[in-house]
Amino acid sequence: MIEKFYYQERILKEVITSDRHWGGYFVAVENDEVVGAGGGGMIAETDGELFVLYMDPNRRNEGIGTRLLDAITQQQKEEFHARKQWVSVQKGNQKGIPFYEAKGFVYEYEQPVYENQEGDYRSLRYSRFI
Repeated sequence: MIEKFYYQERILKEVITSDRHWGGYFVAVENDEVVGAGGGGMIAETDGELFVLYMDPNRRNEGIGTRLLDAITQQQKEEFHARKQWVSVQKGNQKGIPFYEAKGFVYEYEQPVYENQEGDYRSLRYSRFI
């Protein structure tokens, strides 16, 4: 998935671009090292989406992910007037699913993401009112 979605040219373009559909990256930095990053945008007139939220695995459970999610949520509410927020979580992600459920996201449905030689990747869609 990293090769498919997170190649250098795409990330560079996303870093320098910000609009309603992609609000840009929020980055947590400590001692000149990135410890987390996230970003989102709008998928409908009043629906925001958290597109990415990644943490240094050694820095989990320190509140960094919560602060990044809060910043993205605040942007979606204040700048883009979102009232609902969505997130997709890979099926079986036992770190992400409990995190989002603890933040008030509610499971809505399952969908295929893509299929390749290793199998069918499934995504769980969650939402919450903000």
